[in-house]
Amino acid sequence: MKIFTSNIIRSIDTATCDKEGIPSIALMERAASVAADEIISRFPTSQRFVVIAGPGDNGGDALAIARILLDNGYKKVEVFLFNVNEKLSRDCDEERKKLITIDGVDFTEVRREFSPPYIGPKDVVIDGLFGSGLSKSLKGGFVSVARLINESGAFVISIDVPSGLYGEFNDNVNPRDIVHANLTLTFEIPRLAFFFAENADVIGEWKLLNIDLDKKTKKDLPSDYILVEARTIRAHLLPRRPFTGKRDYGSALLFAGSTGMMGAAVMCAGAVLRSGAGLVTVHSANSGINILQTSVPEAMFEPDRNEHFISDMKVHHPHQVVAVGPGIGTNDMTVNALESLLKTAKCPLLLDADALNCLAKRPALLDLLPPKTVITPHIGEFDRMFGEQRNSEERLRKAIEMARYYNIIIVLKGHYTATVRPTGRVYFNSTGNPGMATAGAGDVLTGVIASFMAQGYCPEHAATIGVYVHGLAGDLASARLGEYGMIASDISANVGRAIRMVIDCESIPSKLQL
Repeated sequence: MKIFTSNIIRSIDTATCDKEGIPSIALMERAASVAADEIISRFPTSQRFVVIAGPGDNGGDALAIARILLDNGYKKVEVFLFNVNEKLSRDCDEERKKLITIDGVDFTEVRREFSPPYIGPKDVVIDGLFGSGLSKSLKGGFVSVARLINESGAFVISIDVPSGLYGEFNDNVNPRDIVHANLTLTFEIPRLAFFFAENADVIGEWKLLNIDLDKKTKKDLPSDYILVEARTIRAHLLPRRPFTGKRDYGSALLFAGSTGMMGAAVMCAGAVLRSGAGLVTVHSANSGINILQTSVPEAMFEPDRNEHFISDMKVHHPHQVVAVGPGIGTNDMTVNALESLLKTAKCPLLLDADALNCLAKRPALLDLLPPKTVITPHIGEFDRMFGEQRNSEERLRKAIEMARYYNIIIVLKGHYTATVRPTGRVYFNSTGNPGMATAGAGDVLTGVIASFMAQGYCPEHAATIGVYVHGLAGDLASARLGEYGMIASDISANVGRAIRMVIDCESIPSKLQL
């Protein structure tokens, strides 16, 4: 699913109206109808609503929703339309005219003074003050309205986006000046702002509502931001052919583990095999041989000459991918071994965990990264490599810059893991849950991505597929064990089932409610 900017979404709205031969207010009515249906499904007719509408089309949406609620038997609907400049959009004005024809409607048009209504914890506020077309931060009285809503304790439903939030980047906006929604109802296309951690408390739960925007227009318009869904992954997964052997599905070499951290190597190797690779060899500290071969007997073990850590990363046999990092530590000899590998690598590389900490320890190694290397940093690892970032928006911009500069794929791990390609395109993941914030989950992800690289998928596709499958496996583990009870090995155990679900078009559980 493409994620478009607010300006492009408006052009899609216009194209939809043109192709259907309908006025813009008809599309507004369509949007208001599905939003009202969602609200009606959640609240009884006895619920009190306070509708806050602005002078633009977002306000028109809110007015139309208020009218539909009244038409459906909701008696406690109080509407405030802010028209301080006495300039409503055409469609907002039309919706105002429709609303005021209803007998007994509790409607106030605010032109000068505003006497705030009582809003309490048992009430529902419908926020239609300003949408994603906002061109500047809320000021003056509008900030006071936002804070009135936020301090009321009411359940807040924002239409399109919470008022005061831009649809894309908000790094210079004070969160106190934005309406804090419990539920954000947006139409068909998610906003980029939804994928940044700093906005989570402002947006609350968000849900996409279908309003039948023109499919061809959406397909033809380019976007640098993509939300990855099951159909995206299904289109790239290759079938397992009957007349094949293990070598047809590739060989992965892992440089992983050290004394005290062999579990990372175990989890990574297991995930490689669970994801379909034919062969996996683990090169690790000599002391790890019994642990590895007992825990993952399907994997081959290649002992390092050093007893406690990896001191040599020579590749002695052909492999389709070399993955480095889980549990290797940052001993100087290990860093030297990584430098030698980067200088001589002849197959795709995947670097994670301590391999990234080695790069941070010796930044000049970044210049040695072969083209299309995949790196999988969490926030701390990313900032150690590329400098401290103030927030997730700034971090994503930096990742785009670094992916282009070094010609690498950056898997920036988080709630919506972002896979950033050298072209600048960003793929946000839609699977996963907070239960995956557990030791070893990153090692499993490394194994899953490495497995797809071993099977011959290009690094860009392997990273995107691996992140989705890993997240879906985590969702399956959570469904069985709960977010508190799952551990990394539970994720690995569900990888095969996750792949099968995608291939067989089984119903995929989605926290996004797409």
